[in-house]
Amino acid sequence: MNADTEPRGELTIRTMPMPADTNPAGDIFGGWVMSQMDVAGAIAAVEHAGGRVATVAIEAMAFIAPVRVGDVFCVYTWVDRVGNTSITIGMEAYTRSRHTPNRTKVTEGKFIYVALTEDGHKRIIGT
Repeated sequence: MNADTEPRGELTIRTMPMPADTNPAGDIFGGWVMSQMDVAGAIAAVEHAGGRVATVAIEAMAFIAPVRVGDVFCVYTWVDRVGNTSITIGMEAYTRSRHTPNRTKVTEGKFIYVALTEDGHKRIIGT
């Protein structure tokens, strides 16, 4: 693997899309990809914020390459910014084809989460 395909951040989730996740062209729906990224971002945000979070925005997301059935889909995350009650998680997603060991970057984005109390009110991160 060359430097162009080295992911940034920590591997947070790894999964495999199935035929039910495809559009008529046989590519994986962008919504499925976005959902997996949201799950990964939430995992990273919960770990850093120390408790419950909710997605409040997607600051940026770019689809770079299609995802295919049977690819191993990996999402890498990092903390991009921390505010009083919100946390921005940067992420990149890569696939590995079952036919080759090479990794391909398929999307990247920044998702924003807000820290919540157990009863659903905003809270200061770290409390």
